[in-house]
Amino acid sequence: MRERMRLAATRDLELLRSTLVAGREPTRPSISICAGTGCRAHGAMDLFDEFRRQLDAGGLDDVEVRATGCHGFCERGPLVVIFPKKIFYHGVKPKDVESVIEKTIRNGEIVESLLYKDPVTKEKSLLEHEVPFYAKQQRIVFRNNGKIDPTCIEDYIVADGYVALARALTGMNPEEVIDAVKQAGLRGRGGGGFPTGRKWEICRAQPGDEKYIICNGDEGDPGAFMDRSIMEGDPHSVLEGMTIGAFAIGAHKGYVYVRSEYPLALANLTEALEQSRSYGLLGRDIFGSGFAFDVELIRGAGAFVCGEETGMIASILGDIGSPRQRPPYPAESGLRGKPTNINNVETWANVPVIIERGPDWFAGIGTEKSKGTKVFSLVGKVKNTGLVEVPMGTTLREIVYDIGGGIPKEREFKAVQTGGPSGGCIPESLVDLPVDFEKLTEAGGMMGSGGLIVMDERTCMVDVAKYFLNFLVDESCGKCTPCREGLFQMYSILSRISQGRGQAGDIELLEQLGTYVRDTSLCQLGGTAANPVLSTLRYFRDEYLAHIEKKECPAGVCKELVTFRVEADACTGCGLCKRVCPSESIAGEKKEPHTIDMATCVKCGVCYEECRFNAVIAE
Repeated sequence: MRERMRLAATRDLELLRSTLVAGREPTRPSISICAGTGCRAHGAMDLFDEFRRQLDAGGLDDVEVRATGCHGFCERGPLVVIFPKKIFYHGVKPKDVESVIEKTIRNGEIVESLLYKDPVTKEKSLLEHEVPFYAKQQRIVFRNNGKIDPTCIEDYIVADGYVALARALTGMNPEEVIDAVKQAGLRGRGGGGFPTGRKWEICRAQPGDEKYIICNGDEGDPGAFMDRSIMEGDPHSVLEGMTIGAFAIGAHKGYVYVRSEYPLALANLTEALEQSRSYGLLGRDIFGSGFAFDVELIRGAGAFVCGEETGMIASILGDIGSPRQRPPYPAESGLRGKPTNINNVETWANVPVIIERGPDWFAGIGTEKSKGTKVFSLVGKVKNTGLVEVPMGTTLREIVYDIGGGIPKEREFKAVQTGGPSGGCIPESLVDLPVDFEKLTEAGGMMGSGGLIVMDERTCMVDVAKYFLNFLVDESCGKCTPCREGLFQMYSILSRISQGRGQAGDIELLEQLGTYVRDTSLCQLGGTAANPVLSTLRYFRDEYLAHIEKKECPAGVCKELVTFRVEADACTGCGLCKRVCPSESIAGEKKEPHTIDMATCVKCGVCYEECRFNAVIAE
């Protein structure tokens, strides 16, 4: 374990950074391996061990192998980047290690088979920034992911880590820090979009010396993993942002609330806390400024409602995670009745960059009212799934097509669901919508924490609304009647409609219930829970009518309303449908048209989804 000395003053940080930089040869090859949760699931740590073993055995023990946070391009993992040129390899396996070392590390040559090849143009990309997935991104929050070892604070310091904290504590007063965040236009990235500097200002203005700050790392949205990847890949950026915020607000105690389903984030945060304390970057008299601050890590049990501020506070205190009436807001009366400032992971990670580069630089990115960048988890029916960071105002088309690569199997883009389970579904007709807080809200969606779920022509919007309502019914704390009973009744109606038992007046009843739940629920979980239903009714009303009046599911998803058959003229007899059928209901000889026995068919739709020739028809 490295012996660390307390950084008692700003000059100590500068000296340490200079010493660390001097000990690193910038032209020496180094290997960066994505070790985020996704790539770990594909064997990234086995890859790391194999690189280290072969390098040591080959006398190349001076070549650094770094296990980093998520690189974002989850669809193509495990990912490897060779520095200093930033040569980008994807889908790397342990069997490829020998070739990479021999060709690229020893001889400066390229392993062609590991380069990214565009599926349309067939052009290969050599460097990371040349890959279309990365080309339109602007990485501020993800500035260090893919470059540093998140368990090594020295890597963070070399990347100018804690420079912003030193500047804030020794060269600014709290009001100047708050003014900088306000001038930057940073808004909360957890979903509400409330101006961050204004929230800090309110909290600081409250009387009393005891105040708290909380980092919301709960992230309960299905399909969302932005905050998890920041905590896994760059935990010190979060801690540095929190410490700057604590100085501005006048808090001396902070909490990071993380759900227990994030073991790697918890492990890396725990390590980061210990390392920060060892350098004196947390604790008493930080940088000799007289300011004291420390952070405690709290494990949540995974309740979606604990992402709501007052529900989270209750959970931190050991109570059931259920919200309370607001006002008073936590900034006025929160944890233990004291002023408490809560921001999410992404918001805190932006703070050091604003202080380091200046508020005008940050405010120059994005739109008039939505500044900076936003990290999205791009998932669903899109070719390039993963994490995407783009300037506010980037259009859905740019995200889905230019970065995401478009829809698999050349199917039609139908909609994108934004903002998690409480978000709305934006149709293809609005694909050129700039993504910012205002535009999404106007369109019936919401920014939320940043989930983007792409849907194609074979997605049933009634089924989508039912899926999210089912999730929200389970996650409702049950404290208030509108959310508890209203969501259950809406889910029951959607279930009837999807089963072919819809009735005249169901659509109007859904709209009435949705409005009631939205306007009268205790917290924002209920206040936004009707969005999936209301937005799909707004843009896909005909699909609801088809279910109710014609007893048809146009997308071929709802089992009670669909049967499948094989179009003989289109079937090539490839046998794929037969191989994937779980009930063995498909028969046919090779290169001959196949048939489906509907007597045994379980209507899972796998054959319909997998057929490459659109020969399986849903009726």
